[in-house]
Amino acid sequence: MSKNVLVLPGDGIGPEIVTEARKVLDLINDRFALDLEINEALVGGAAIDATGVPLPDATLEAARAADAILLGAVGGPQWDTNPDFQIRPEKGLLGIRSHLQLFGNLRPAILYPQLAHASTLKPEVVSGLDILIVRELTGGIYFGQPRGIREKEGGIREGFNTYVYDENEIRRIGRVAFEAARARDKRLCSVDKANVLEVTVLWREIMEELGKEYPDVELSHMYVDNAAMQLVRAPKQFDVVVTGNMFGDILSDAAAMLTGSIGMLPSASLDENGKGMYEPCHGSAPDIAGQGKANPLATILSVAMMLRYSLKAGEAADLIEAAVSTVLDQGLRTGDIMSEGMRQVSTAEMGDAVVAALNA
Repeated sequence: MSKNVLVLPGDGIGPEIVTEARKVLDLINDRFALDLEINEALVGGAAIDATGVPLPDATLEAARAADAILLGAVGGPQWDTNPDFQIRPEKGLLGIRSHLQLFGNLRPAILYPQLAHASTLKPEVVSGLDILIVRELTGGIYFGQPRGIREKEGGIREGFNTYVYDENEIRRIGRVAFEAARARDKRLCSVDKANVLEVTVLWREIMEELGKEYPDVELSHMYVDNAAMQLVRAPKQFDVVVTGNMFGDILSDAAAMLTGSIGMLPSASLDENGKGMYEPCHGSAPDIAGQGKANPLATILSVAMMLRYSLKAGEAADLIEAAVSTVLDQGLRTGDIMSEGMRQVSTAEMGDAVVAALNA
């Protein structure tokens, strides 16, 4: 039976990197006879320009009908001045996550050995790095109510947000993290701020309860400020990290740079049944949009994650990841990972090189 993949190119460099990822996906679709039906739709700033809203009803309906979603990136300065926060590109992304209950964000931080020089940390600190950050994605302070900006007595403006998790939300993401740790090195670090925030006191209590169901997984806890420090001091101490939405947003970007470039890192956002949206960890990079400078490898690796987690085509995923490694062995680099002695290539040339490696 055919499966439906929805592609959302988005804004900035999104269309460029998605074009290269489509080359890879189309090739894999043919080679493995996956019978994928691939459609495209608008989201983010592109959708605002065309329809007036960041998440048109047609896009949401297509997302609901899809077996998996591939996203490029959303956002750009031309949409940031709208005083209505509901008409911002990021609301399209958050809307899909929320409506589809894509609560489990998997963000691997893997250092390819060919790129050890690209990290800002010493090679001996990061060589062999392989961390998986599991971030809760549909709750916490980004979605909590009430929120807004109000005027206090005396005309003083005050901004406010609500940080809230219930135990079901915590338990749900905790199971994802424990299962991931069980499939790896059986070590899970839960990151919170339980010395200050009551919501994370509950978070820690639930993680401890879950830990009793996974006696083979070593559970530890760390405050978020210490975790940020440890990521740059001794990152290889971590295997799987689980944390809430805001802390995960910050820590996963920090972990991404340990690998040399955020342009190398894919991500998956999954629901309870394994349906997911897959996207590179980086943003829309409007400053280099349309110039052929963007690194498409994170998006191509997101295709590999999509094949592995949602489309159950693990062999195809393995081939894509091996092809990316081959291209790096060949010394091909986009600007973000360029170093002396390597050959700098464009976005399209990097995509073509991955396709050639797959065909070799």
